[in-house]
Amino acid sequence: MRFELDNTLIDDILFHMENQDNEFALDTQEGKVVSVFDVNDERYVSLPKWESKDGFRLMEKFVSSLKNPVARQELTDALNKNKGVFRAFRDVLTQYPEIEKRFHIHKKQKMKNEVINWYNALREEWGLEPIGTEPEDTSSLVLEDFVIREEVSSEKLASRSENKTICFVAESSNGDLAGSIRAEIDDSILFIISLEVNEEYRAMGLGKTLLSKLLERADAEKLDVSIDVPAETDFFTRSLLLENFKPIKQTFVRRK
Repeated sequence: MRFELDNTLIDDILFHMENQDNEFALDTQEGKVVSVFDVNDERYVSLPKWESKDGFRLMEKFVSSLKNPVARQELTDALNKNKGVFRAFRDVLTQYPEIEKRFHIHKKQKMKNEVINWYNALREEWGLEPIGTEPEDTSSLVLEDFVIREEVSSEKLASRSENKTICFVAESSNGDLAGSIRAEIDDSILFIISLEVNEEYRAMGLGKTLLSKLLERADAEKLDVSIDVPAETDFFTRSLLLENFKPIKQTFVRRK
């Protein structure tokens, strides 16, 4: 009854796990999911359990991780309905395309890990080593929905009004401004003035993408790059170190 678990079989299992109306099992000889009434034959293996309560818990956990307060509240309200919860949840998701895509990626990854855990339990019975689960990494997939473009601006900044400014913006699939990075060239140095990502689009890797785009431009023009980072943004400092930035000074402030 041993079988190999490949991506095609995983997708087949995932598709049938959510069907609550029928009973399914894996035919280990054919390597596919079939509808059966009796799985006592050794060639059949029951699929991983996935019930409505599992889907509900997955939605709750996903909503609690959202940084967009409006979407988080609307999805929470949908989950608190007495009936029609799943439909209400889907209806709200359709209003937020980027969040909707993140949810489906998140859901598939979590369910896929359930399948791998189920398969590893079988491998243990067979006396085999377990296979590893896959870490969740949705950022690159989500970023496919954004357009990064250079914005030509005539804005004059008070600090260095005569210097050339460079600005890259990120737009969502529906044309909304999701984030931007702005810098000025002074002699041979590119000073990063601002890097902003709107709240609902954070934790997607968008800030790093904007920074990388600006650094490509700096490399092309052979410019050094400088940025002042607030002390409370340690998480972004780590990203800068990965891009070979080196700290050259510290600023100390005493507030009254």
